[in-house]
Amino acid sequence: MSAATIAPDEVIHLDHIESRESRRARLSSGGLMAAIGLVLLVLSFRIRGDAQFALSGYFDAVELPSFTLPGLPTVLVCALLAIGAGLGFLTGRLNPRLRTLAAAVAGIAVMVGLVTWAVSGSSLPFQVSNQLAGTIALATPLVLGSLGGVLCENSGVVNVAIEGQFLVAAFTAATVGSVTKSIPMALVAAMIAGVLMAAMLAVFAIRYIVDQVVLGVVLNLFASGLTGFIFDQLVQPNSGTLNNAPIMQAIPIPGLSAIPLLGPVLFNQTILVYLAILSVFVVSFLLYRTRWGLRVRSVGEHPEAADTVGISVRAVRWQAVLLGGLFAGLGGAFFTIGSTGAFNKDITVGNGFIALAALIMGRWHPVRAALMAVFFGFVTQLATQLQSLSTPMPSQFLLMLPYIATVIAVAGLIGRSRGPAADGVPYTK
Repeated sequence: MSAATIAPDEVIHLDHIESRESRRARLSSGGLMAAIGLVLLVLSFRIRGDAQFALSGYFDAVELPSFTLPGLPTVLVCALLAIGAGLGFLTGRLNPRLRTLAAAVAGIAVMVGLVTWAVSGSSLPFQVSNQLAGTIALATPLVLGSLGGVLCENSGVVNVAIEGQFLVAAFTAATVGSVTKSIPMALVAAMIAGVLMAAMLAVFAIRYIVDQVVLGVVLNLFASGLTGFIFDQLVQPNSGTLNNAPIMQAIPIPGLSAIPLLGPVLFNQTILVYLAILSVFVVSFLLYRTRWGLRVRSVGEHPEAADTVGISVRAVRWQAVLLGGLFAGLGGAFFTIGSTGAFNKDITVGNGFIALAALIMGRWHPVRAALMAVFFGFVTQLATQLQSLSTPMPSQFLLMLPYIATVIAVAGLIGRSRGPAADGVPYTK
C-alpha cells in the first residue's frame, strides 16, 4: 500500500491478537483463581467464630497489640475478590497491568481468607511474627537452590539435580563442621560439594550429551544412596564426633533489628539468610548487567548464533553450571549447620524439587524465582502453624499443603511462561 492511499488525519487502529499459548495460560490462571474463590465461598458458611491474630510472639521484648477479624465477612470478601479476579482473567478484558494487579489481589485474598477460616473460633491467636520468621528460614535454601537452577537453565542446561546438590552439601557441611568446629570451614566445604555435584551434571550433560532430565534424577538417587551409605557405615556410629556440627547464630544488625515485628524477622538472622538475599541481587546483576550474563543467556537461547560470533558454548555452560552448584551448596548447608547441626538421611525432604518449581514459576528470572521460593516457604510454615491451632483441616492435608501448592501453581500458572529456547537441548558442532 502506498503512502498516498492513507489520509494525513486518518487514525490507524492496530488490533492485538492473543496467541493460543497466552489464551490458554489466561484461561487456566483465571479458572484456578475462580475455583479457589468458590472453595473459599463454600468454606465461609462454615465459620465457627472470629479469628485472632497476634503481631508479637510470647517472648518478644516489645509487645504489639493483637487484633481480631470477623470470620464470616472476612472470608466472604476474600472469596469474592478471588472470584472477581478469576472472572477478569476469563473474560479477557484486563490489560497486562491489571492482570498483574488482579493476580496479586487474588493471591493475598486467598491467603488471608484461608488463614482466617482456619483459625476462626480457636482459643489461641495466630502468631504473625512466627509465621514471618518461619517463612524467611524455610525460604532461605529454596532461594539459593532456585538461583542455582536459574543460572544453569539460562545457559541451556536443565538442573533437576538441585535435590542431590542440597543433600551432598548438607552432609558435607555437617561432617566438616563436626570435625573442625568451624562454621566458615563447613560453609566452604558445602560450596565445594555443590560445585562437585554440578561438575558431574556438566560432564554428562555437556560433554557426553546425556538426557538432562534423566541425568538429574540419576544424580539425585546417587546423592541419596551415597550420603545414606556413608551415614550408616561411618557417621552414625561416630555421631558424637562426625555428626555434631556447630549451629549458626543470628547476627543482629544494629538499630534495624530493634524495629518491632519486622526487625527480628529481617535484621536478626544468620549469615545464610543475608547471603541468600544478597545472592538475588548478585545473580540478577551477573545475568542482566554483565557481558558474561549476556553470553550465558545467548547460549541458552540460540547457541548456534553464539558460536558463530566466537562464544564458546560449552565453556559458558560449564561456568554457569558450576556457579549454580556453588549457590546450591550454600542452600544445602542450611539443613545442617543452619538449623539442627546434625545430618539425617534424606534430610532435604524434596526441597530441591520445590526450588525447581520456584524457578519455573518465576519464569527463569532470579528475582521472580526468589519470590516464588518465599511463597513456598510461607505455605510450608503456614502448615506448621495451623497444626498447633486445632484447625478444621485434617493434619494429613496440612502436611501435604506445600506440595499441593507446588503442583497447583506449576500446573496452573506456568503456561504463559517460556523458558530459554535451548534449555535442555545439547549443543554439538
